[in-house]
Amino acid sequence: MDDLAYAVQELLFPGVSGLAVTAVYGMGPGVRVEARCTPPAVACPGCEQEATRVHSSYLRLPVDLSAAGRAVTVALRVRRFFCDSARCPRRTFVEQVPGLTRRHGQVTERLRNTLGVLGLALAGRAGARMAGHLGVPFSRSTLLRRVMDLPDPAATAPRAVGVDDFALRRGHVYGTVVIDADTHQVLDLLPERDAGTLIPWLEGHPEIEVICRDRSGAYADAAATAAPQAQQVADRFHLWQNLATAAEKVVAAHRGHLKTLTLEAPAPEPAWETPIPEDSVDHNGSGHEEELVEVQEDEPTGEFADRARAHHALVHELLAQDMSLRGIAQYLGWGRHTIQRYARAARWQDMVKGRIPPRRTKLDPFKPYLEPLDGGRRPGDHPRPPPRDHRTRLARALLPRPRLDPPRPPGLRESASDTRRHHYTSSRRRSARR
Repeated sequence: MDDLAYAVQELLFPGVSGLAVTAVYGMGPGVRVEARCTPPAVACPGCEQEATRVHSSYLRLPVDLSAAGRAVTVALRVRRFFCDSARCPRRTFVEQVPGLTRRHGQVTERLRNTLGVLGLALAGRAGARMAGHLGVPFSRSTLLRRVMDLPDPAATAPRAVGVDDFALRRGHVYGTVVIDADTHQVLDLLPERDAGTLIPWLEGHPEIEVICRDRSGAYADAAATAAPQAQQVADRFHLWQNLATAAEKVVAAHRGHLKTLTLEAPAPEPAWETPIPEDSVDHNGSGHEEELVEVQEDEPTGEFADRARAHHALVHELLAQDMSLRGIAQYLGWGRHTIQRYARAARWQDMVKGRIPPRRTKLDPFKPYLEPLDGGRRPGDHPRPPPRDHRTRLARALLPRPRLDPPRPPGLRESASDTRRHHYTSSRRRSARR
């Protein structure tokens, strides 16, 4: 019997000393393990003097890891001892089992560690669902508390750090995040994004050799003041972002030359059996294709251009009256970032740069024919249902087929995005080689 009890104890509590299992039996959907503490003397946690006089005993019921999908509860008989030291502030204390229990703990230590690992991997809701499948149903709040109870990782001496800002409340409150460039782990979060906040942190880490930052002047001043030995570099994301922005501006400034490109026209499609109505052919011989008036690139026109001109003049007029950007935003009811864009633009034409003009479609020659079929009614007419399928098919059969235009030259964003696509393709190829 002693050999069997010892085998059960080693199976349930391997590596735990000072514990004796007295019984194991099932209770409904769970398992109950009865055990007791065996050491004759226990050290007082206050003065570390061994105590032998027992005050009383009681049962503790910590929850343990599940066994075969069944919840396990440990009925542990613990003793309360007298502390005989006159210098100890404690009169009595309760013994603990190292590696199994802690003071005021309602779960075993190994279950606590398992919940912490589960919370780190899956966070709250997903971790709670997984814990239910493992036979230890706990709420997401319990998992998050176990994660918060975990000790912080040991501080390392970073050689290269990345510094950037982040938003606590976008548009209002910003902070600074410091990341280890080698391990990609967050080292610290600073409450502000100015040089005065970053300088003390850099002074406390003189071992830094490389500082990876964006083009912020505050971070540059902080690095030059507190870490003159470190080399300042730009990270890959901001390099590509700046390159793409510069390429887009260059293409926007020379987008008029894109229309002079000569591209090969596609092979013509066979003509339809339905002849082209004579009414759709004008006297100039241009057929049903309408000529589009090209917009002058130097002087944008259109509804957006008129609105940009008026808004630009209004914002600069208010700036001339010594109004702040925030005051103008409150006065006009606009966003602060919108006011900043108009204030930074020297000309109103800069607000229209990069805007893609309306594109030609194959439906443009047929719009005069389709408007009467798509709800075009005279005043006073009764509402009529939308055209049925047979009417739509008939209209498509009777209308002339549009002629195919030459391929459209690459647009502004298409030309500027070549750099980004090249970077993405190169990154995928490098990852495949690895």
